[in-house]
Amino acid sequence: MNRGFYTIMAAQFFSSLADSALLFVAIDLLAAMNAPPSLIPLLKLSFVLFYVLLAPFVGAFADSMLKGRVMFIANLIKVFGCGLVFAGVHPLMAYAVVGFGAAVYSPAKYGILTELLPAEKLVIANGWIEGLTVLSIILGTAFGGVLVSPIGGAWLVNLHLPVVESLISTPTQASLTILIGVYVLASLFNLGIPDTGARYDHQERNPIKLVTDFANCSATLWKDKLGQISLAVTTLFWGAGATLQLIVIKWAERSLQMPLDKSTGLIGIFAVGVAAGAAAAAKMIPLKKSLTVIPLGVIMGLVVTSMTLVHSVTLAVPLLMLIGLLSGFFVVPMNALLQHRGHVLMSAGHSIAVQNFNENLSILCMLALYSIMLALNVDLNLIIVVFGLSLAGIMYLIGRRHAANQREHDSLKLIGEHKH
Repeated sequence: MNRGFYTIMAAQFFSSLADSALLFVAIDLLAAMNAPPSLIPLLKLSFVLFYVLLAPFVGAFADSMLKGRVMFIANLIKVFGCGLVFAGVHPLMAYAVVGFGAAVYSPAKYGILTELLPAEKLVIANGWIEGLTVLSIILGTAFGGVLVSPIGGAWLVNLHLPVVESLISTPTQASLTILIGVYVLASLFNLGIPDTGARYDHQERNPIKLVTDFANCSATLWKDKLGQISLAVTTLFWGAGATLQLIVIKWAERSLQMPLDKSTGLIGIFAVGVAAGAAAAAKMIPLKKSLTVIPLGVIMGLVVTSMTLVHSVTLAVPLLMLIGLLSGFFVVPMNALLQHRGHVLMSAGHSIAVQNFNENLSILCMLALYSIMLALNVDLNLIIVVFGLSLAGIMYLIGRRHAANQREHDSLKLIGEHKH
């Protein structure tokens, strides 16, 4: 791998680390404002909103200039979003601006790999990027826990530095300042990304044509017998994963009596489980057998319901590790199958855009439902049971749909053989 690849890796690591930590700082900020619990899911919802709204356009924007410059602009948008809190802007609005930056960043970070590296190194490069992203999420979660702890941002405030003291008066402001510094560091690495020489002369600028093209790609993937199953599973997984993250924080507070800075450790354990499951699936499940993991999604949903029976950290740790393992093991083969079908049916860029749109739309819908349940004061245990059984039920229905597709394929094949 060349120097440019390692520069991209460093930029991606620090940007993703700050994204992960910022969620917990924003949650802590809402708690300090005595905001109702139903606003916390809306926080995550505001972040992914632009992933959905900008899905047809961000790919064309990423190809309109150097990818390193696109990533630099995206990180500056994130810095601006963090800075809005200092101007008294509501955390939901500020976090939405950071999400806007993340939505712009996403296609550029994947697109530049195909420009920078030969085809035979792309699988290894994607493995490195995904592995590093998971690591940054785990470390970012832990970092966020430290920042919202009593010793976190307060440490910077208590230093009484001349310039800092005049700008920062609360631990939350100090935490945000640290995260701004991490985003700036990522931006500096973006400036070091070399010009790959790739140029895309014709970029569609008509928004109606972009939306039409995107809608056609989405319809193509949903109509494909294999594409629809893998897209349905990954869409469900990402929506469930984002919701589960917030459910675990609430569950840790209610059932385990853990404060926010401690509950981030449980999120980290879940993420470690996902990483371990993903690594195991990558070694054990070949692409042609990827659909055999669907029953694990049903099992995962049923295991989630057992959270209602756990009231000690000793049991919570292995339970969340198990849920993470099942998640990682069943989603990686589905993701690989989806990327393969996307590459066969359309360009990789269009396929990723469709995948991002559906997955983030799923996150929006699930978080909205969770927020409504919290606003209606639905008991947390009931929310967990409904969530787990819904997950298991939908996975079961997806499995039934795949079996029906398979029977249809086999019968058509049989008819074809009879004709010959």
